[in-house]
Amino acid sequence: MASGSGSNIPVLILKEGTQRSYGREALKNNILAAKVLSELLKTSLGPRGLDKMLIDSFGDITITNDGATIVKEMEIQHPAAKLLVEIAKAQDSEVGDGTTSVVVLAGSLLEKAEKLLDDNIHPSIIIDGYTKAMNKALEVLNTIGRNIDVEDESTLRKIVDTTISSKYTGQGPEKDKIINIVVDAIKTVAEKREDGSYYVDLDNVKIEKKKGESLMDTSLIKGIVIDKEVVHPGMPKRIEDAKIAVLDAALEIQKPDISTKIRVTDVDQLDNFLEEETKILREMVDQIAATGANVIITQKGIDDVAQHFLAKKGILAARRVKRSDIEKIAKATGAKIVTSIKDLKPESLGYAALVEERKVGNDKMIFIEGAKNPKSVTILLRGANDMLLDEAERNLNDALHSLRNILREPKIVGGGGATETEIAMAVRSYARTIGGKEQLAIEAFADALEVIPTVLAESSGMDPLDALMELRSHHDKNLKFAGINAVDGKVVDDVTKYNIYEPILVKKQVIKSASEAAISLMKIDDLIAASAPKSESKPGQGGEGSSGMPSGMPGGMGM
Repeated sequence: MASGSGSNIPVLILKEGTQRSYGREALKNNILAAKVLSELLKTSLGPRGLDKMLIDSFGDITITNDGATIVKEMEIQHPAAKLLVEIAKAQDSEVGDGTTSVVVLAGSLLEKAEKLLDDNIHPSIIIDGYTKAMNKALEVLNTIGRNIDVEDESTLRKIVDTTISSKYTGQGPEKDKIINIVVDAIKTVAEKREDGSYYVDLDNVKIEKKKGESLMDTSLIKGIVIDKEVVHPGMPKRIEDAKIAVLDAALEIQKPDISTKIRVTDVDQLDNFLEEETKILREMVDQIAATGANVIITQKGIDDVAQHFLAKKGILAARRVKRSDIEKIAKATGAKIVTSIKDLKPESLGYAALVEERKVGNDKMIFIEGAKNPKSVTILLRGANDMLLDEAERNLNDALHSLRNILREPKIVGGGGATETEIAMAVRSYARTIGGKEQLAIEAFADALEVIPTVLAESSGMDPLDALMELRSHHDKNLKFAGINAVDGKVVDDVTKYNIYEPILVKKQVIKSASEAAISLMKIDDLIAASAPKSESKPGQGGEGSSGMPSGMPGGMGM
C-alpha cells in the first residue's frame, strides 16, 4: 500500500503482498461469507433437517446435523465465517443446544442488513436498530415464557423429546429409551438448593462409548464405569463392600532424576539389589493393605511385582485411569485423591457397594456401583459403529444440556418457529414507535427472525410463504404458541400440545449470540490480510491464488 507525495516518492505503509479491502466492499465480503455458512447449515435445522457428511484431511468421516460439530469439522478459512464458528462454539458450551439456529439467524440478520446498506443506510444506524430490537426481543421472550414444574417427569420427558427430535437418536425405536435414560441421569445428579432451585454439574454424567450391539442396549449405570481391566489375572474380579484407594501415585520403584550407573562386582550384589526392589514394593502393598483398602484405582503405573503382591492380598487394581475418571470416582465414592502412598490413611478411602469387572463387547470394563455419594452416573452407549456412537454421544449431550437449562431457569417457550414469529410481531409493533431510519433496521431484525419458521416449513415439504402467512394470521389472533409441526408438515394452534417445547435459556442465548455476531461484523469496514509465508504457500493450501489474494480472503472464501 503506497501513497504519492509531492515528489512522487511512494510511501510504503503495509508489507508487500498484503491484501486490503475497505469500506462497503469489506462489509459486503464479510456478509457474503456469513451468508454462505448460514445457507449451508439451513438444511440441517429441525426434525426434518438433513445430515452432512464431513471428511477431514486424514479421511476420517463425520456424519451429523449438529451445527457446532459441522462448523468445527469444516476447515473454514474466511475470518468472518470463523466468527460464526466461534458463536456456534459459544452457544454449545453455554447451553449445549441451538447451535444451528444461532448461525442461521446470524446469517439472516446480515442478509437483511445488506439490503439496508444497499439503500445507503449507515451501518451505525443499523447497529443501533438491531441493539434496540434485540433488547425488545429478550423482553418479549420473558413475557411469553411459561413456568413449568420441574418435579413433573412427564414435562422433562417432553423437553428431551423436542431436543432429540431433530437428531439421529430421535428418529428410531430407541427414542423412548434414550429419553428415559437422560431424564433419570439428570434427576440423579441434580442437587436441590435451599432456595428451591437446582444445581446440575454435567461433569457428573459420564458417557462411555463401546462398539457392539445396538443403541437399544444403551444403559444407565448408577455409578462409574471405567474402560480399564483388572491388571493381574490373579486378582478378584468382583468385590462387594469395596473400600477404594484413589491414587495419583505409581506403585513402582522411583527412577532417579539424574543419570546413574551401578557397578556390580558379583552375582550376590545383583541379587541383593533386586531383592531390595522387591522389598520396597512389598512394603508399599503392605502399607495399602493395612488401611483396609481392597480396591486400588491409580492414575499412574503398577509394577509387575507389585501386581503379584496385590493379587496375593486379594486387592483388585486398575492402573493408568484418566484424570477426569479419577476425579469422578473420588467424588462418587467419597475418597481422597492421594499423591503419595505414605499419606494413605483409612479415612482417605472411598466406599462403593460393588466393584466388578464385566465383559462389554470384546473388551472388559470396571463397574463401580452403589457409591457413597450417588450423584455420579455413567451412560454406557452401545452402537454398531464409531460414527453412530459419536453422533449418539452428541445427541445425548444436547439432551442433557436442555434439561440442565430447564432446571437453571424453569421456563419454556414454544418450538417450531412459534417463539420467533411471536417476537417478530412484537418487534414490528415496537418499530413503529421508534420512527426514522432505525425503524427500518428494527423491522429488518423482525424479518430476520422469521427465517427459523421459514426453514422449518421448507424442510418439512410445506410452502414456506404460505406457512409464514398462516403463522402470522394465528399470532394476530393472540395464539402465542402457534407454530409449525414439522413432523406432520402443518401449522398448529399450540405446539406445546404436540410436545414441541424449548427451554427459554436456549432461545435467549440464540438471540443474544446471533445479534452480537451480526453487530460485530457490521462494525468492520477494513480488512487487512498479511501475505502467507512463502514456505507455506501451496496451491489450494492457504497460499496466494492466481488473483494474488490469500485464500480465505474475498475472492476465494476458502470454504
